[in-house]
Amino acid sequence: MLEFKGTSTGLFWKGSPRMIAFDEAGIQEKIDNINEPIYVVRDFSGRVGMTNEGAVESTGPGLELLMLREPMLPEQLGDPSFRRDYGLRYAYKTGAMANGIASEDLVIAMGQSGLLGSFGAAGLVPKRVLAAIEKIQAALPTQAYAFNLIHSPNEPALEAGSVELFLKHGVKVVEASAFLGLTANIVHYRVAGLSTAPDGRIIIQNKVIAKVSRKEVAARFMQPAPQKFLDELLAAGKITSQQASLAIRVPMADDITVEADSGGHTDNRPLVALLPSITRLRDELQAEHQFAQPIRIGAAGGISTPESALGAFMMGAAYIVTGSVNQACVEAGTSEHVRQLLATVAATDVMMAPASDMFEMGVELQVLKRGTLFGPRAKKLYDYYKHYNSIDEIPAAEREKLEKQIFKKPLEEIWQGCIDFFNERDPAQIERAKDNPKRKMALIFRWYLGLSSNWANAGTMDRKSDMQIWCGPSMGSFNDWVKGTDLEQYQHRKAADIAERIMIGAARLWRKRELQGRLEGL
Repeated sequence: MLEFKGTSTGLFWKGSPRMIAFDEAGIQEKIDNINEPIYVVRDFSGRVGMTNEGAVESTGPGLELLMLREPMLPEQLGDPSFRRDYGLRYAYKTGAMANGIASEDLVIAMGQSGLLGSFGAAGLVPKRVLAAIEKIQAALPTQAYAFNLIHSPNEPALEAGSVELFLKHGVKVVEASAFLGLTANIVHYRVAGLSTAPDGRIIIQNKVIAKVSRKEVAARFMQPAPQKFLDELLAAGKITSQQASLAIRVPMADDITVEADSGGHTDNRPLVALLPSITRLRDELQAEHQFAQPIRIGAAGGISTPESALGAFMMGAAYIVTGSVNQACVEAGTSEHVRQLLATVAATDVMMAPASDMFEMGVELQVLKRGTLFGPRAKKLYDYYKHYNSIDEIPAAEREKLEKQIFKKPLEEIWQGCIDFFNERDPAQIERAKDNPKRKMALIFRWYLGLSSNWANAGTMDRKSDMQIWCGPSMGSFNDWVKGTDLEQYQHRKAADIAERIMIGAARLWRKRELQGRLEGL
């Protein structure tokens, strides 16, 4: 039985008693009906119940109205300006899983549902990215979408080429990820989209959503572009003098996604510590620069259930971003085997392993350890890289193990594959390795690290034990949440439907928490 704490409203509820629920199941149904108001009333026998119907008046006769709560819609969660600027229903976004795992179909499905999806352009050659641009733009002529721009310190030509492609073909939103600091490329994209309206307002045509996990990186995106990059771009004729002057009045990003413990590139930071810290940094820099539109702070990493979504919104997140859970959806650009495997994992079935794109720097990413040996094998390769200066220094017995157990090919054949790969992608990589045996060794090891993701996406079953599957603990949490429902079967998982269920679930939880403060037994 419900008990009410505190003073009542002094108003009266009028309607049929049949509208009121007093039992647990009936009360839960009223709470879940988030499109309608909640009236908490006390009948003449002293029982406390709930209804979504009726009328409120200041005079009796009628039942005592204890509480009134307006509808609680998922549209109310997060920052309304995020929804307005991108034309969205919810303050919700799907992240850009690399190598096209965040596929065209996923982005299109999100856009057609009034949500924001980001295409996983990282790791793809320009021809493949261009095909994705054309397909998404054709399917979403007016809806918002984003493309990933990943920092590529070992392949600067690839990063620059992506920016040129986005500018040429009118991609208006990029999700900037894995940046260690600003580069001329991201500054070029941002500043090349600046102009002024007739009333003097600055128009920011090229929006940047920066994904960060460190304060020092966040600070770079929360301030105007560095003058050295503006001078460089101006001298190269890539921006105009007007754009250079406007750039000092806007931040480098419209939105900052705080990335906590996620799949892929991650620092494994807890969201409860990281989000408030970066939000305070935003407030400090906003007070200093007084930007016309303050930067919004979103949350990512570990978000896969209504509870985690609501927790992020309650901490002040302007929007939320999901990642790992979308990889198990039917629209994801991965294999049936991977989807099936992800639907069985627990939160503890993940580990850190070396990243292909930043291998030499020792950067790691979070991957699935269940059903694959990629993680331990990738760590072994990095151990070799640290201890030896060339492939030839590796003891013969160890080299033989590498060729038979991991590469399954002679290392000379692998090196020829590297030459063919980088001649299409970034020929300078091969040039830099010609007289640098350690660099050559790194490229050979990166051959395995890079292709391991492709084997997962393609479902190459003779490489089942070598599949690199990016995954965070949120996948296990999601599987726990959907157990016993239709979503337990991976074949039923669709990204937009999952977004809807998470947001509606978060709104219902919000309403329940509101009521619990003054009702016992709820």
